[in-house]
Amino acid sequence: MPITSVCWILVAGPTGAGKTTAARAIAARFGGVVFSIDEWMNNLFWIDCPQKNDLPWALDRIARCEAQIAAVAAQLAATGVSAVLDLGFTQREHRQAWLARAKAAAVSVELEVLDLPADERWKRVQDRNRGESATHSFEVTREMFDMMEQRWEAPDAVESASFETSAR
Repeated sequence: MPITSVCWILVAGPTGAGKTTAARAIAARFGGVVFSIDEWMNNLFWIDCPQKNDLPWALDRIARCEAQIAAVAAQLAATGVSAVLDLGFTQREHRQAWLARAKAAAVSVELEVLDLPADERWKRVQDRNRGESATHSFEVTREMFDMMEQRWEAPDAVESASFETSAR
């Protein structure tokens, strides 16, 4: 069953919440192309990282990936194809920037939020690190997990209302 209208679906949540799995399931059920930032970074840049956990280096490359993802997603929307965006969306500012991009591209945008208790998510990350998951792109250390944990800003009712209701 295809999505009833062309849209961008933003899959948001903290590390280990199941964003990539959910993005793939949404695309499989309703159509659309999945863009997963972990896959893009793993395939394009991580191999060249000069030192482990270099956040400024990574953020620059993530921004480049996202600019290209936005351009391709807009092209897809113009041809009637939706995009499922697995870009983390841990912070309100990031979600709002993509909402603005969608409006500029005249594409409706939905927000899918996933959240689980931190201890359950850390267990999932450890399983993924051991290769017990189809979504493993790179190892997430406890230090990385804790850093990202501090960045998670769950959407409130006002923010959630700024997104479209589900067309699925």
